[in-house]
Amino acid sequence: MALLDEARVRQMSNGGTRGPVVVTRGDVLTPSARSWLREHRVEVVFPQGEPEKTDGGRQEKGGAARYRTLFGAELHEKPEHMTHLKGNLLVFKDHPRIAFRGYIDLLEAEIVLCQQACVRDGYRVLAVELEEVLGFVRRFIRFDVLDEPVGEVRLCGYSPAELREYSHYPEKHFGQPHFMLSYTDSPAVAAVNKVRAVVRQTELAAYQAFRDENGAVAREDIILGLNRLSSLFWIFMIKLKAGKYERT
Repeated sequence: MALLDEARVRQMSNGGTRGPVVVTRGDVLTPSARSWLREHRVEVVFPQGEPEKTDGGRQEKGGAARYRTLFGAELHEKPEHMTHLKGNLLVFKDHPRIAFRGYIDLLEAEIVLCQQACVRDGYRVLAVELEEVLGFVRRFIRFDVLDEPVGEVRLCGYSPAELREYSHYPEKHFGQPHFMLSYTDSPAVAAVNKVRAVVRQTELAAYQAFRDENGAVAREDIILGLNRLSSLFWIFMIKLKAGKYERT
């Protein structure tokens, strides 16, 4: 049995930024500790996953726990500040892999908006190509949740080697050198560039999600897939700038 005061629960919850606080059955929370936990909305659970109940000081027992966490707790109810990593495994909503999935969601939304911009600007062929890209991006959640390999990235007729080659040497292949975006460029070019920037952010989020404390990466295939996707969007921009897409 241990007496958990305010200082101790602050430490256990990292100043209220991490929870729930898992305590051993029989441990006693001081009134100041309870008050602090309530104020900072930090849940208290026991190792068996039974949340603390304050019914005359008694702990109510429940059935089998429905959820588990990375730090060993088992829970009957899903806290609002937690979400599913895989199956019934819960993590905090700011977990790097959840943040990565949020970027995938953002990327899908930006691609659809880009398609609309391309259609308005007369580049329907590019809008169709972006539909293939959208299908590829939507698979990244499966790559993560189900541990599926990304495999070889072939998009819009380009092999992995061609994606790298053509994006690095655009003047050689399209007659258009690298360029800096300007307000004088078409709305389609600007829209494609915005998606390219979101792809780069998503790649960084993937690195944060899949690296360990030493910097080694568990899912290099996901990061490589996003890197090649960034190359593809640069190729789209080059082709638009070079007039390679028919405008209708």
